[in-house]
Amino acid sequence: MNLNLSSLHHILLKGIVENGYAPSIETLSINFQRTKQDIMQCLKDLEEYHGVVLHPKTSEVWIIHPFSLSPTNFWVETSKCQWWGNCAWCSLGIAAILNEDVTITTTLAGESKQIKISIKNGQIITDQCLFIHFPIPMKNAWDNVVFTCSVMQIFLSEIDIDNWCKRHNFPKGDIQPIENIWNFARIWYGNHLQQDWKKWTNEQAKSIFEKFNLTHNIWDIPPTDSRF
Repeated sequence: MNLNLSSLHHILLKGIVENGYAPSIETLSINFQRTKQDIMQCLKDLEEYHGVVLHPKTSEVWIIHPFSLSPTNFWVETSKCQWWGNCAWCSLGIAAILNEDVTITTTLAGESKQIKISIKNGQIITDQCLFIHFPIPMKNAWDNVVFTCSVMQIFLSEIDIDNWCKRHNFPKGDIQPIENIWNFARIWYGNHLQQDWKKWTNEQAKSIFEKFNLTHNIWDIPPTDSRF
């Protein structure tokens, strides 16, 4: 197997989906029949491409969206396996990649009240209205992507979001019904397991945002040739 950004991304995600954790650098070296130094360099290139987040001291995988390999506020499980999602958007992205029934366990606003969200036959099953808050502008998302993901939380109402922002001194961003972000996530993460995966260009990302009426200035990204 040739070692490149797409093939490495595919093997990492495939391993996480099947096992619940990412293959190690040593395992990747064996799979690709390349030196550990080659694997580490390709991982660093993939991180520069914003396809992965590595542990600063070891170059092992920490985050590969939509999966986190360390505990978060979003626990996603099927009858076969379990995973951590980085945020509300990512947890829905995991469900989209798996394309099977899942249960997401989280706490409202990242605080104390736990809720469970079921997705069955492609539909969100919940007995209450749920909203996702996006306080960080997308153009700044990768300045500190761990922080960006950590504040994409689920709420019961806009009033709850207003109170949360005041309580924690956060700016108020865009608010979206969870059903819209679920449909959005199915498109956004729909290509992630493909062997020829590439990140969306900024223009492609803007087009997808517009398709789901994500028109708040939080979703503004520069019209460049770079990838989001």
